[in-house]
Amino acid sequence: MAAPHGGAPGAGIGWAGLRGRGSREGGGQGGREGRGRSSPAAMLRALRRRWEAYKYRFVPWLALNLRRKRRTLRYVPESSQDKIISDEDVFETLLKIFKALFINDFSRQAHILALLPEIKCKYLELLTVEQKQLEVNSCNHHSQHVFSPEEVLFNTLGFSITRDRSSLVSAGTGVFVTKGFVPKGTVVSMYPGTVYRKHEPIFFQSLGNPFIFRCIDGVLIDGNDKGLSRSVYRSCSRRDQLGPFQMSDESWLTAALQNPLAVGQYVNNCSHATRGV
Repeated sequence: MAAPHGGAPGAGIGWAGLRGRGSREGGGQGGREGRGRSSPAAMLRALRRRWEAYKYRFVPWLALNLRRKRRTLRYVPESSQDKIISDEDVFETLLKIFKALFINDFSRQAHILALLPEIKCKYLELLTVEQKQLEVNSCNHHSQHVFSPEEVLFNTLGFSITRDRSSLVSAGTGVFVTKGFVPKGTVVSMYPGTVYRKHEPIFFQSLGNPFIFRCIDGVLIDGNDKGLSRSVYRSCSRRDQLGPFQMSDESWLTAALQNPLAVGQYVNNCSHATRGV
């Protein structure tokens, strides 16, 4: 996976094979223990959960456990040996769905293409769609139907997904296949967020943040859509904007996703082989 420039919005890729139930380790939201006054046992459980999420950033704990416990990071001699599907297949899938989303929303993109005539000429398919839309609109202005992003995903890849409350107790938010079938080895999601390279600071954003995703090359992706992480992403996105051209998608920070694949931070995941999914 090619990582964009550090401190800038980006996204990782997710694959099928994990069922979208519950929240992922490092990518979900826990529920509250209950309403009203918390019991001592509930407070201890909450404190233990916070410690489990924080201890890997606590230097004394790391120093005491580096020699006693084997590292959980997998060693991969070559990056190509760790790929479930090829880069070409990933690129083809993403290009297919993004082109379908662009065509579906063509009426709002026409003014952008007008500023880029050299790119517009390369999209002969889009030009054909534009001509058809003009013919349809000239006959009936109300006949054009715009699909939702989830419908476009289903019509293009044969399935649709959504993030929703998990059926597991205290598991927070998960990702569910709402329609269709997902074959094994299919790209089902992207991991949106701010990308940090190894030398870039992320301490304050990481406090109490279960959405930090560590890539095998050491790059970190902060997929939290709330709090300080949300503000950092929006700041980077608007910093990189070139006039009317947005360099990144901010809709994943809201409930109305323009990219239906941008739910990877809520996909259930497991870091240890001994744990069930």
